Amino acid sequence: MSVHDELTSVQRCLDDLFRSVGRLEQQFGSGGLEMRRVKADADRLRESVALLRDAAPGIERPRRPDLVPISDAPYDKSLWTDTDDEGLGAHHGPGH
Repeated sequence: MSVHDELTSVQRCLDDLFRSVGRLEQQFGSGGLEMRRVKADADRLRESVALLRDAAPGIERPRRPDLVPISDAPYDKSLWTDTDDEGLGAHHGPGH
């Protein structure tokens, strides 16, 4: 198996673990020390696997798109010349 396949398998197991922990929490309640420790350990495992995934060689990570800044300055009113407001018709009235 490749590293990617192994990490995917571990992630599936962690997802199953979280579902099981959730069911146990419903039965035992979330107030007990034991339940809090199990949840904390499961959270720590999830964080550790995420760190491992980030450090793994050869795994492509999704690239964040470049952010495009949008000015807060008002638009030039000439941009809207001869345009219609959707559902309202032309600014200059019907038949002109």
